[in-house]
Amino acid sequence: MKIALFLDSFPKISETFILNQIDGLISHGHQVTIFPRSASGECLVHPLVEQHQLLSQTRFPAGPATTAIEKLSFQWRLVRIKCLYAKSVRRLRELFGKYRYMPKLRGALVEAEPVIRGNGDFDILFAHFGPNGIRAGWYREAGLVRGALVTVFHGYDLTQYLHRSGADVYTALFQRGDLFLPISRFWQRKLHALGCPPSRTRVHHMGIDGEQFSYQPRVAGDSQTVRLISVARLVEKKGIEYAIRAIKRVVDVNPRVEYQIVGDGPLLRSLQNLAQQLGLERQVRFVGVMTSHQVAAALSRAHVFIAPSVTSLSGDMEGIPTVLMEAMASGMPVVSTRHSGIPELVEEGVSGRLVAEKDVEALAQAILGMIDASDDWALIGKAGHEKVMREFNISTLNGILERHFVELSGARA
Repeated sequence: MKIALFLDSFPKISETFILNQIDGLISHGHQVTIFPRSASGECLVHPLVEQHQLLSQTRFPAGPATTAIEKLSFQWRLVRIKCLYAKSVRRLRELFGKYRYMPKLRGALVEAEPVIRGNGDFDILFAHFGPNGIRAGWYREAGLVRGALVTVFHGYDLTQYLHRSGADVYTALFQRGDLFLPISRFWQRKLHALGCPPSRTRVHHMGIDGEQFSYQPRVAGDSQTVRLISVARLVEKKGIEYAIRAIKRVVDVNPRVEYQIVGDGPLLRSLQNLAQQLGLERQVRFVGVMTSHQVAAALSRAHVFIAPSVTSLSGDMEGIPTVLMEAMASGMPVVSTRHSGIPELVEEGVSGRLVAEKDVEALAQAILGMIDASDDWALIGKAGHEKVMREFNISTLNGILERHFVELSGARA
């Protein structure tokens, strides 16, 4: 099958769940062409990008480096599209006029330049995040691409984006899309409440390559420092502030604790200042961004994973963090929050402990309780490992995704 993949930016080191899907599709013999809104500009590149030479299969929008001849050629193509697809372009103008959040028509068509430039005949138009589903729908309606439209919803697109754009932003997409894949039952309920047709909605979890995270039972000696770890982009919804505050209370009871924070983001400086103000310079370490292999190594050295996710002030929420899956796959007990789809992954009292969002005292007590239960770490970790391998294994999930695609492409044919 020929699959067009619509993303926000590419390549992104944090979106391993998308790269794992691409890897599975290519490994099964399918052709994937990537249409991002922009280049990520990141320095670190996931090994799968180089392994499959994905940048050669990526069509970025025209940038400042585009030559004058290329720009003139593109303008001529726009004129042809306006002539050939006048009815559809008028429809696009109507859509642009209806929703204030949309860019101007010219800007949107410039963004569509890679689609216009290439062969738009695909079996599947596969969009990650709702806004990219809308974008792929515009292109298909304008006649620029052909194929069944599949949209994955993660969380941001049903919270922060929805609050900014209005509850009816997905109305046209719900009418014309062929399949909708929320990544959890939590977001499936949200889609249904917005009017998404249940008959075209299927829960499809994001997953991980479990083979990259070998199971390793966690043990701790009487005199050993307990190593806690979080891996996250340092933004509000990750809740790292509450973890640092909880660690202060943990250290007051048990000073043999070390908390490692892997990641970067806009809140780095403020979180570093918070740790310093609380006198946690020795216990809390910020180590920056890591590759997937480095993350796997860091997880293997830690005892307990902390994922204190919260709903941000803007309404932004998580899906189900893939790094939480990775920690559980490696056999690590976890402490997290009852947030979004996390309870669908972490079973309270079985594979970890869950507390209310932003409850520092409850989070500290959960961490202390997990430390005190070190004799049960192997049992807790085993339960988490089996849960991930059973329900969040990327090879199994990619097989399910492929079947969805085959059914849709066959139906359209």
